[in-house]
Amino acid sequence: MHVAVTGVSGFIGSTIARHLSEAGHTVTGLVRATSRTDHIEAVTERLVVADQGDDRVWPKLLDGADCVIHNSVDWQPLKPPADLNRHLQSNLIGSIRLLDAAAPRPFVFISTIAVHHDIRPRWNGRVDEDHPLRPASIYGAYKAAVEAHLWDAHFRLGQCTCAIRPCGVYGIDPRLERSVGYPIVRQIKRGKPFARMGGGKFVHVDDVAAAVLATLGNEDAAGRAFNLADCYARWADWAQMTAELLGVEADIDFSSPSQPKNVFAKDAAQSLGISLDRGHEGIRRHLRDLIDRMA
Repeated sequence: MHVAVTGVSGFIGSTIARHLSEAGHTVTGLVRATSRTDHIEAVTERLVVADQGDDRVWPKLLDGADCVIHNSVDWQPLKPPADLNRHLQSNLIGSIRLLDAAAPRPFVFISTIAVHHDIRPRWNGRVDEDHPLRPASIYGAYKAAVEAHLWDAHFRLGQCTCAIRPCGVYGIDPRLERSVGYPIVRQIKRGKPFARMGGGKFVHVDDVAAAVLATLGNEDAAGRAFNLADCYARWADWAQMTAELLGVEADIDFSSPSQPKNVFAKDAAQSLGISLDRGHEGIRRHLRDLIDRMA
């Protein structure tokens, strides 16, 4: 299968391209002119250079493609102060128009768990894919809006569309300093007290890529969304694991709640064959790898 992937040079996009290549697929990737590409040369057949909203290059991007994985985001207009008009044109309208241009090809959209924020009490703290989308950010609202167009394309037009919703994605980023945990390792190494409150739900980037591949050619995935949340961890937990791996004593504030208020059901993801069972040990393995690379 030949696959068109937007945002192919980024953390998630490059991992998806690697998994596609390892599975015997070929990839055409969309990259910005400023993007680093040396790390994806071996896993892409050709690259199309343009911003994601530039419809002039879409025929070249889609040429020969059997399906499309839309992963890119124009982050610049989302940075404070947000440029709403540019965001709407580049991210929202650009994504909807790409969906239309890709038809009738299958279309996989990399959404986000941030489409969820206000969790309804009758779900009793266990959130599945049937929960209404009630985001609390421009980013989450954008992803939720595109998802609505995915379902229209599927149920009205018969296009095979689906949404992958990862939470906080960890793994080794091509730009090492952007890897989740990088600033924590630096802080613990320097012997500074650690007092970052809160935490979040996390999933490994390889599981995100595996979920994407599991939807390709899968009729049961059409018209569906898949929440990807492996485990919950406080930032204090990350710091403690880092200190243990470094063999140092650290002053860590553990006052944040050790358990989340809500959890995400794993049934849909597990139906794709994604077990989502790495837990804290998966985070520990990532930190060990990160520490080695930083050294």
